[in-house]
Amino acid sequence: MGTNLSTPKTEKSSDDGENDHLRYGLSSMQGWRASMEDAHAAHLDLDESTSFFGVYDGHGGKVVAKFCAKYLHQQVVKSEAYTAGGDIGTSLRESFFRMDEMMRGQRGWRELASLGDKINKFNGKIEGLIWSPRSREYKKAQEDSWAFEEGPHSNFGGPTSGSTACVAVIRNNQLFVANAGDSRCVICRKGQAYDLSIDHKPDLDSEKDRIIKAGGFIHAGRVNGSLSLARAIGDMEFKQNRFLPAEKQMVTANPDINTIELCDEDEFIVLACDGIWDCLSSQQLVDFVRQQLLIETKLSAVCERVLDRCLAPTIAIGDGCDNMTMILVQFKKLNQSSAPT
Repeated sequence: MGTNLSTPKTEKSSDDGENDHLRYGLSSMQGWRASMEDAHAAHLDLDESTSFFGVYDGHGGKVVAKFCAKYLHQQVVKSEAYTAGGDIGTSLRESFFRMDEMMRGQRGWRELASLGDKINKFNGKIEGLIWSPRSREYKKAQEDSWAFEEGPHSNFGGPTSGSTACVAVIRNNQLFVANAGDSRCVICRKGQAYDLSIDHKPDLDSEKDRIIKAGGFIHAGRVNGSLSLARAIGDMEFKQNRFLPAEKQMVTANPDINTIELCDEDEFIVLACDGIWDCLSSQQLVDFVRQQLLIETKLSAVCERVLDRCLAPTIAIGDGCDNMTMILVQFKKLNQSSAPT
């Protein structure tokens, strides 16, 4: 939870794009929060046949979300699984874990510092974000192009802040969705909303079991009474059981991967952070978008209307006070099929 403003910041950052197969629009808004901790990525042409979209909802600071927006898609195409045979599911999973590896050590510390949060000039820590164990070895930093750096922060264990990551990769007629956290991807198929990701809350049986086995507990729906997510990138203080692999830590970056074959009935997908889903169900959002597409052709404008629809009129409301980010991706061949039946 972040601190709130007396009046919301309703200015929006929006964008649109298209290629031969897809159109997209996106918008983000700070809203009532004192700072903007969401980030996003939209790359229509990751390669000649692949598009990439991602939303990243930061907590405890903005830098992990910004780091993912800058680097996660790059790691997907650099992955051996991707370059050797186009195994997108494996490359996505490896890239989520790679984010945690890259944020450690001197190089990780330097990159996080450059992404905008304050650095205490007296102790060299990124304020509110740094947790550094006394002795750890992070040899992964020496792999591939992420060159190892010697420096005063060589033992930096990574940020205590974190971020969700919900990513959609579209290649030809296949859609791959990777998710860690409570951002969500939804597809509209012939007017019906279908969730393509699971909100990773600590109270889910599968998440609870892993948390307890890793030595943690759940209190008031939060891991160790603190974190309201069971999966996230970053949050290194919850990933310190040296006897367990990364996917079995209390909080893990391990994404669920969902792969579907697209068909003629598929109209669009939406990726959005929980600031949207706290206010609208998946079906409510799909219905709203379909109605808006009857009168608006600019997809970012549709996203902006969703944000305005979700924004709480007063801070006392509760829901509708979070940062909000939404990406709408429409399949071009279905542009004429988006009207409600």
